[in-house]
Amino acid sequence: MLRTQINNTYKAAMKRKETIAVSTLRLIQAAIKDRDIAARSKGNTDGISDDEVLSLLQSMIKQRRDSIEAYEKGGRMELAQQEAEEISIIEGFLPAQMNDDEIAAAVNSVISDVEATTLKDMGKVMGTLKEQFAGQMDFGKASSAVKTKLG
Repeated sequence: MLRTQINNTYKAAMKRKETIAVSTLRLIQAAIKDRDIAARSKGNTDGISDDEVLSLLQSMIKQRRDSIEAYEKGGRMELAQQEAEEISIIEGFLPAQMNDDEIAAAVNSVISDVEATTLKDMGKVMGTLKEQFAGQMDFGKASSAVKTKLG
């Protein structure tokens, strides 16, 4: 399970005194716990699934990429470097990411599977992509590919 892997990595980083890894893994654990608490209020006592954890990790990476961009514009290269290190730690828990060709093939496959023909079907296509490829795909790229294909 992904939670166990994150916890074991956290313990190992603490033993090696890797401060950035420890702080990043604490942030991941806190975010997971926060989502677990929100899930409990909806009747889910087991907490969030691994797919939801993968989605959470992807959103954390996106936040850090946005921060890197802002730090570089502001000339704060040391902070941009720290964010980049955090991204590499978080990416260690994600499955291999799909390249542009694989994303295009997956989009075409799902569009034909759900028989999507117009942009009104985009939600159905994106929902299916997120179910099938959680943690493996950059959904920003997938979204633009779907728009191009259906538009």
